[in-house]
Amino acid sequence: MFTGIVEETGEIVARERADDGLRLRIGADEVATGLAHGQSISVSGACLTVEQFAEGEWFEVFLATETVERTYLGDLDTGASVNLERAMPADGRFDGHVVQGHVDAVATVTNVESVAEDWFFEFELPATYDRYVVEKGSITLDGISLTVAELDEERGRVTVAIIPTTYERTTLADTEPGDPVHLEVDVLAKYVERLLETRFD
Repeated sequence: MFTGIVEETGEIVARERADDGLRLRIGADEVATGLAHGQSISVSGACLTVEQFAEGEWFEVFLATETVERTYLGDLDTGASVNLERAMPADGRFDGHVVQGHVDAVATVTNVESVAEDWFFEFELPATYDRYVVEKGSITLDGISLTVAELDEERGRVTVAIIPTTYERTTLADTEPGDPVHLEVDVLAKYVERLLETRFD
């Protein structure tokens, strides 16, 4: 489990295609320190498993075909930046919200606006996903725990407010309209939906 609080941005330093997926080597400082084989890391919102690593320098992860198809990670070239977060320790602080690292779909940035010291990002949600989103509720975009500032149900778009710290410490600083972002809706909403479906079946 993750919290959506990005620890640092890493850089894709190597990529290798395979018949059954894609292997990425990601350069990082803090996140690549104290790793263990098999550890889970959120890479821009996708939960991936560490296969190899060099202490304090880099780690490698493998993306199965399903992950490549469900995310945009397979489209990233070397030099691209990604948001990184290690799995939450049992005795750690819970600062964001429950994030599984299971990408539901890919959304699209439609507008970026600077207002005073903050930023407002608007995203177009894939069809049917707006039902899991509520104003002031939680949403995960590229592995970042964010609060919904506004939901436009008619247009299927959501706006989030970004404070300077989040803007500077994540890949959002390099994000522009038209760019893809990984979407993970609040898992509690999906559980509620499932329970209601079961109750009225």
